[in-house]
Amino acid sequence: MLVFLNGKFVPEEKAVISVFDRGFLYGDGLFETIRVFNGRPFRWREHLRRLEAGAEFLKIKLTYSPDHLLALAAELVRKNNLPDSLLRISFSRGVGSPGYSPKDARAPTLVMSLRPARNPKNLPQWKLITASIRVPANDPLACFKTSNKLPQVLARAEADAAGADEALLVNTSGFVAEGTSSNVFWVKRGAIHTPPISAGILPGVTRVVVFEIAAGLGIRVHEKNIRPNELAKAEGVFLSLTSLGVVEAIQLDGAGLKGSELTGRIRHAYQLKMNDES
Repeated sequence: MLVFLNGKFVPEEKAVISVFDRGFLYGDGLFETIRVFNGRPFRWREHLRRLEAGAEFLKIKLTYSPDHLLALAAELVRKNNLPDSLLRISFSRGVGSPGYSPKDARAPTLVMSLRPARNPKNLPQWKLITASIRVPANDPLACFKTSNKLPQVLARAEADAAGADEALLVNTSGFVAEGTSSNVFWVKRGAIHTPPISAGILPGVTRVVVFEIAAGLGIRVHEKNIRPNELAKAEGVFLSLTSLGVVEAIQLDGAGLKGSELTGRIRHAYQLKMNDES
């Protein structure tokens, strides 16, 4: 497997960075995970806009234009013969002087790597738990995929220990925020609901695709807060994420959740959209 590292395609076993890279030392960086389908990255522009916005927020200069990165990503896909895969872009501030000050870090590190994508034929169904860790509401950093994801790591470890597939993160106001790697939706009275950005969530690219699909199907979407225990009263709960698109939640903290036919419709429409745009 080849990896793109700072301008070169190298075998993955030789794709190494400095132990003094600030991404390694402090999580001082960003990443994006993008679904590649039929050899083309799905919703590339949206992912790159978020990466660029994050780089601007962190004041790290992105050394490649979106078009240049797209050409390099396409070459990486061809070289590895992985037209159906997940592309990860990792971008850090690079090496600087010891300490938190970033003033001497002037050469960012950029890595692109691939792994095969999973393609379940049927609607994936996941068991969820509510994580004990809390995330800040109205957190500006939540809008970007920063390299420091310790709350998500700890929450996912709790899910693993409980035999669950995903963990729900609750914010400091007591409302559902998101999954560790997913956005949360629930169905009520034929409409779709999801937490607002102010809940401290990542504005997911697939989340926006769900909005588009719902509009096309004539389904209303509302952004509102919800307590974890209220999800049990929903007509259906589902998640959106880059790697799998739409996943149905069938259990929360050991209790069954209702299923909605809307979840299957949205997943089917998502698969069609990904195929049409690739």
